Amino acid sequence: MAGIKALVGLSFSGALGLTFLLLGCVLEQFGVYWPLFVLIFYILSPLPHFIASRCGDDTDSSSNACRELALFLTTGIVISAFGLPIVLARKEVIYWGACGLVMAGNAVIFLTILGFFLIFGGGDDFSWEQW
Repeated sequence: MAGIKALVGLSFSGALGLTFLLLGCVLEQFGVYWPLFVLIFYILSPLPHFIASRCGDDTDSSSNACRELALFLTTGIVISAFGLPIVLARKEVIYWGACGLVMAGNAVIFLTILGFFLIFGGGDDFSWEQW
């Protein structure tokens, strides 16, 4: 039952993050859909972890080059997702209010993705690998 509650909580927070993102695009005073390109970063961010979990060995050594490369790439993707709205706002393609809403949506979505991997990422009976 705890897994269902966590899944419902993650679904709610994901919906909240997407609501912030969409509000940054569709509100009448903003009206520009360029910030929706951060959806690409949402899709790309877990991919390095998925690849590293498949190609890396599961030893308990202190350093694993494949896993560290995956963390580096994931960090670059997340920073790019936060940087894109700032660049668009600096070039006056979008308004700063839209940038703030997109940044709030980014924070909520990436915390949701992190929460998903923390809750369902373990190798126990209840993990994302079963899906």
